Amino acid sequence: MKSNLKFRTAIFYKDYFEKFFLNQSEKIKAKIIWTIQLIEEHERVPESYLKHIETTDGLYEMRVKQGRDIFRIFCFFDHGKLIILANGFQKKTQKTPKKEIEKALKIMEEYKNEK
Repeated sequence: MKSNLKFRTAIFYKDYFEKFFLNQSEKIKAKIIWTIQLIEEHERVPESYLKHIETTDGLYEMRVKQGRDIFRIFCFFDHGKLIILANGFQKKTQKTPKKEIEKALKIMEEYKNEK
């Protein structure tokens, strides 16, 4: 039986993530939603789904894989229980593009300044 207990809650910040999300196929959207729910409902999330970006102070990437397609959604925590979804992109190379990380860091900074 599935428990509805949530360890954390994911929210969209402004429309950064939403724009990315709405451009995806139904299959990808479903996989993204499934991954968000997994992160919300499990106390310990495997690194294959949520990983800290080493060179940053609190930026994480949510990892979504659908067939051969790989997506990354940047997010960060607010008070440990709230996950703020920043931006997302389709990964086409081994390394995460620096400009995507910089964009996510800008969004994180903007969020913190508005609080």
